Amino acid sequence: MTESTPDQILARAQVPAANGRPVRKDEIELHDRGLYIESWLPERRSRRKPLLFVHGELAGSWVWERFLGYFASRGWEGHALNLQNHHWSRTADPTELTFETYVDDVVAALHRLGPTTVAIGHGMGALLILKAAEQAPIGGLVLLSPELPAALRDPVQPHELREVPDVYGRGRIGWTTLPEKLQRDHRDLTIADVLRIQHLLGQKPHESGRALRAVLSGVPVDPRPLAGVPRLVIGGGLDRMIPEVDAERVAEWLGADYEPFGAHSHFGLVVGEQSHQQVAEAIRGFLEANRL
Repeated sequence: MTESTPDQILARAQVPAANGRPVRKDEIELHDRGLYIESWLPERRSRRKPLLFVHGELAGSWVWERFLGYFASRGWEGHALNLQNHHWSRTADPTELTFETYVDDVVAALHRLGPTTVAIGHGMGALLILKAAEQAPIGGLVLLSPELPAALRDPVQPHELREVPDVYGRGRIGWTTLPEKLQRDHRDLTIADVLRIQHLLGQKPHESGRALRAVLSGVPVDPRPLAGVPRLVIGGGLDRMIPEVDAERVAEWLGADYEPFGAHSHFGLVVGEQSHQQVAEAIRGFLEANRL
């Protein structure tokens, strides 16, 4: 048997498997903000609530493709936002972008989809949703490995802020090393997953250091608008970026349901060819239990 090339492995990893029910793809463009939202829709409309997926630092709608396929094939319409200067949204100077810019991007998407939308965020995207919910009503909330809000974050040291460049890339989060080493460190990812993540995190630095410094300094969040909103927090036991114990603290602070996945890494929660399935099923159970 001939060995697959990296390009062949990457190509096979592009399309998530569905359960056979038809799915159609669409898009939403918010021209005033230059935002592109990737939409995966069930062939027939249902009464299920729309899902808005918000990525974290350096990522884009691509991190949600397996989730989009999973949920659309089961009757949910899913919409994956690309923040400004990420993936298919408009190019912008990352030194001019702030955490507040990204919050406004999320608010714009929520206003477009409506107040029954279930917001699902990963990493920094989870914190963006928490902040956006102060301005736009939501129907449900799912946070995966969320960055800590100010109420739970230890005071930042000045040198930690100075170490954050104005623009940074995948090297800062440890994704420039050999794929084989990354696969050993993220045991829930296949080598195809690792190659895909490395490729799509981008070859050039493009993330806003100003946004990250705001996160590290502590973003104040008012949880009161979430009273009565169904809430779920998920943590990954192999997550080296946001420890699972921090995800549990967020759940306690929000009074949310909590589900840990001890054998899942940060990206494995959403991107892993095999590992995403368990997480998607947990979210599906939460949605169905709350009639979302």
